[in-house]
This record gives sequence, C-alpha cells and structure tokens, in this order.
Amino acid sequence: MSLRVGFDLDGTVADMYSALRREAVQLFGEDVLRSAPTATSPQQAGKEDTPQPKEEDDQAASLAIQELHLTPRQQAQLWDHVKTIENFWTTLPELEPGIISRIAKAAADRRWEVIFLTTRPSTKGELVQLQSQRWLEAHGFPYPSVFVVQRSRGKIADALGLDAFVDDRPENCLDIAVESKAKVILVWHGKLNEVPAGAKRLGVRAVSTITDGLALLEQLDDVRNQPSLMRSLKKAIGVTTD
Repeated sequence: MSLRVGFDLDGTVADMYSALRREAVQLFGEDVLRSAPTATSPQQAGKEDTPQPKEEDDQAASLAIQELHLTPRQQAQLWDHVKTIENFWTTLPELEPGIISRIAKAAADRRWEVIFLTTRPSTKGELVQLQSQRWLEAHGFPYPSVFVVQRSRGKIADALGLDAFVDDRPENCLDIAVESKAKVILVWHGKLNEVPAGAKRLGVRAVSTITDGLALLEQLDDVRNQPSLMRSLKKAIGVTTD
C-alpha cells in the first residue's frame, strides 16, 4: 500500500531564513544586522513603526523575518522588498543539501505519493505554486505536486487522506494531529526537550533534522507493509492463513 505523505516547505525543506538574511544584508547592510537589537518591546516601537500583519502573509515567513532581530519598521521594509523580487521563492537554498533529491528517491523507490503544502505569499513573477514547483524540480524532485493553502492544514490532510505529514511549526502539527489520522513529524530547530508538551500528548514525533524525519517515514512505511510481506512469505512456504 502506497504511503501518502505531505511536506511543508519553508523551515522544513527550504531555508527561508538564509534567503531573507541575504536580502536584508543587501537592503540594510551587514553592519545593521550585526548591531540589531535582540528584541523590540512595544514600548520601544511606536505604533507607526509596528508593521500590521496582512492576511496573505505566511506566518513562517513573518517569523523568519522577526528572527533577524530588525526593528518593526525594517521588518516591514524587508517584507515589502521581498515581494518585489522576481520569483523569490525559486532562490531559496535547501535546509539540508541534497534533501529534496533524497525525498524524491525514497518516494520513487517506495512508491510514495507526495504533496508539498505551503502558505507562501505572492511575489513578483510567476504564481507561488509554479515558483515552488520549479524550485523542487531544480533540486531533484520531478513533477512535484504543490498545494498553496489558505485554510486549516488538518482539514486538508484529512481530505487528502494523508498517512503522514512533516512540518516545522508546532501549531500546524497540532492542527493536523487533531483534524486528521496522519502521523505527524515535527522538525524542531531547538532542543528536543523543549518541544511543546501538547505536541507530545497528541503523538507528534519530534526530530532535529529533516533527514531524521525521512528515516521515520521509512520506518512507518516498513511497518505498514509488514503484514502483506508476512502473508507473501507464508504463501511462498505453503502456510495457509484464515
């Protein structure tokens, strides 16, 4: 039986932070980033300096911008700048070199059905879906299926009948764990003992790298196929089953 697997893109397989940092250096200079404050309190930033969230902004992208520790005004400037870049989503490096081709190989060898989900906002150039597909193809995944989502990932995972999903956002993992039957793998970029307790209670498996997540998927695939393998072996040696 084929495994149906969903993957998030940014922060899971695509290194959005490095791409945003590259653009921040171009926009503000290395010295600005080096001297940036580690945090900005509401008292330090006036209302006119605080960027207002937009519905189309991807939460993961917004958080990655915040991790650069720029002022709210600079964050807004950087975000506006990114949206003017032609086909920005094709310029991201892989989070782990070669991971896309490794996922593609595992999918081909094990006959997995794979879909990539993202909430990336639009930029200048092609549609987000096309940019994401071109990026995946360029890194070794032929004919990728990409779904740009605007709603609960849990409901989507359930509607697609996914067996497993890999994401780097705890809130997405919790949503999928509650709303679907998919096994959920959280790519956690901090210390594993700091994974939210709610994720553990719902059976979300946390890993430090996407490589470890891929290994878990292969284990899940092996377990799913074990019964049919045992039946085939029994039949081959003449053992009947009820």
